[in-house]
Amino acid sequence: MNTQTTQEADNAVQQAQRKVIKRMLSDPSAATSKITTQGRVKTGLTCTVREGKFTAVTDLGYGMGGAAAGPSPGFYARTAIAGCVAIGVKMAAAREGISLRMVDVTVSTDFDDLAIFGLGDSTAAPVETQILIRVDTDASRQTVSDLVERVLEMDPWFLALRDPQTVVTRLELG
Repeated sequence: MNTQTTQEADNAVQQAQRKVIKRMLSDPSAATSKITTQGRVKTGLTCTVREGKFTAVTDLGYGMGGAAAGPSPGFYARTAIAGCVAIGVKMAAAREGISLRMVDVTVSTDFDDLAIFGLGDSTAAPVETQILIRVDTDASRQTVSDLVERVLEMDPWFLALRDPQTVVTRLELG
């Protein structure tokens, strides 16, 4: 059972971030990274995804021909955005000494599902994504609004959703 208070947790986060920021500033070239994640589908549609020591399973439901062995890939995409934004807001607040009791992020996406089958005139990309950020704090609305605005401008998965980027694909057979 974790008996750590919010303030103790925030202090630990703040200290850890100060240490890593100092290390990165001393050698900015060491602050770049490449993370590789690999997904594999064999029989059916169940996909086992691996990254380092972590494994996840994604699948589609029975109606799409899957075995419902795990959530859909879209679940993980929305999870990445919700988790990255919530953690980003909390860690920036801790770094800046702003006490937040809770950060809750809800991500909703609207789709035209015909497009995933190549039907209709729409793109398979989400039509719109809505992100609701709820914060429980005694800090002022302006303080929290400014914090969230700064965080969103440096949040990798929010930016991956919002901004165009270069995506390179390669096909290998064998």
